[in-house]
Amino acid sequence: MAGMVGKRSRKRRQGHLLIVSGMSGAGKTLALQTLEDIGYFCIDNLPPSLLPTLVARARRGQRVAVVIDSRADEPLSEFVNAFEQLRGDRVPAELLFLDCADEALIRRFKETRRPHPLANEQLSLPQAIAHERVLLAPLREKADRVLDTTLFRPQDLREAIRSLYREAGAPAPLRLRLISFGYKYGIPADADLIFDVRFLRNPHYTPNLQPLPGTDPAIRDYVLSDKQTQAFLCELERFLSHLLPQYQQEGKAYLTLGIGCTGGRHRSVVIADYLSEWFAQQGYRVSVEHRDLERGDE
Repeated sequence: MAGMVGKRSRKRRQGHLLIVSGMSGAGKTLALQTLEDIGYFCIDNLPPSLLPTLVARARRGQRVAVVIDSRADEPLSEFVNAFEQLRGDRVPAELLFLDCADEALIRRFKETRRPHPLANEQLSLPQAIAHERVLLAPLREKADRVLDTTLFRPQDLREAIRSLYREAGAPAPLRLRLISFGYKYGIPADADLIFDVRFLRNPHYTPNLQPLPGTDPAIRDYVLSDKQTQAFLCELERFLSHLLPQYQQEGKAYLTLGIGCTGGRHRSVVIADYLSEWFAQQGYRVSVEHRDLERGDE
């Protein structure tokens, strides 16, 4: 599926107000999470009467996504009228409706054991679904796009949302966090991947380098100039180039990589900084934390 946004230019960023509606269980929560990952300001279960308050954000160039559905404690006819007015005022607004077959919705609610928002002592699950279809029929009729998620896996829906609403030329949505650390102080508890670089040449045993931190150019040159380090980074880049797109395909938005050496002062710092620069060149959003840089030695 092709994206909807044209090529970037130096002009002011174009805003977008995306209203997400649809059947309960069709994937609105997952769609909203995906939209947030690609840069939308997101609000769930917005009362229809508050919709005009978000127009100013879209006019200023912000991309805003809101969910309005059967949970609203207001007549949905108010939303239909407000949305028609937005179109008349040429606000960059769009209505996305997520639909799903009744059989799939019933199966999903049974699997998750979550109650349908309209189900109660008077309405069974199938009756609640049927009632919701009636309530949402005017929104489905006004929708710019209807996405049927009956046969979708979670990653299918994520990919569909990213393909439709990610800005052309935008960096990869996966956000990377690098932590350099010393094994003597423990492994970071929140790391998804750990790389042990204690086998690399150690500046600690060179007297004039030992007092310097890993952020010093002399330490960086010492570590990176070694043939063993160069071979390691070549293989690591190849490995990560294959691995990260697989995480993205599964819908992962955040990934934390730990780079560890003995004390967290020299080698791990150099490698973390190097990877940060390399990731940025690949278009990823990345941050670096040197946890033990000021804590000890190698």
